[in-house]
Amino acid sequence: MLNIRRNVFILGVAFILSSCAMAPIKLSTIPEKEIFPFLTVPIFRQDVFHAVAPAETLWCISRMYDVKIEDIVQANNLKDSTELEMGQRLLIPKAAPIRPVIPLYKTRKWKYIIIHHSATDEGDSLFLFKLHLKRGFLGLGYDFVIDNGTLGKGDGQIEVSPRWIKQQDGAHCKAADMNFKGIGICLVGNFSKEKVSQKQMGSLVYLIKILRVYYNIPYRNIMGHGQVPGAKTECPGKRFPWKEFKDRLKGSK
Repeated sequence: MLNIRRNVFILGVAFILSSCAMAPIKLSTIPEKEIFPFLTVPIFRQDVFHAVAPAETLWCISRMYDVKIEDIVQANNLKDSTELEMGQRLLIPKAAPIRPVIPLYKTRKWKYIIIHHSATDEGDSLFLFKLHLKRGFLGLGYDFVIDNGTLGKGDGQIEVSPRWIKQQDGAHCKAADMNFKGIGICLVGNFSKEKVSQKQMGSLVYLIKILRVYYNIPYRNIMGHGQVPGAKTECPGKRFPWKEFKDRLKGSK
């Protein structure tokens, strides 16, 4: 079983996320050292700019960069720290290298994990949010997005969707009713034409390990969109490295 140890913070009942429908009961924040090697060396801090993603709060951003909320508020002269706009650029003073913040919720809803690709050369959660709105969805259809280093995001950066924060049904796979029971993870890129980057693969394995263990999802229920019975798609792409993915997922404890 994945040893979460200090990677998970137990949150009290008084904890509130101002823009969320419900608060997570656990939070995984410290990534595995073999996936994020900067954690094994002295941390270099520097001022960075951060574009606010859908559903992101200052609470979340402060933990992503290990910077106090009040320091971010002061650096950006924010009058209302509870209301951020998607795409808003924030100065993060003396930021540590970004790390994923993965909220976990106590529910029996999630039985599967479905892997997708964006089928685009570039993107991030905000880009896909707008794209899905144009397609008639109520915002981003996935639960998580793993970036490919475009649009200012880091290669392998994990973004959490508003659907996951609010624990809403997905809009990523109609087949076999996966929108109601499957966690949708989208890797930015077109893997019918190109390869998954090693950083994206590392982040995918890391994220799925956390979700699989916490929600007790069997390996057989982790599949690509095109592997879902009734789905007519090659998503996440015919070049997706399934053998490498499965070996890495099952190999390290």
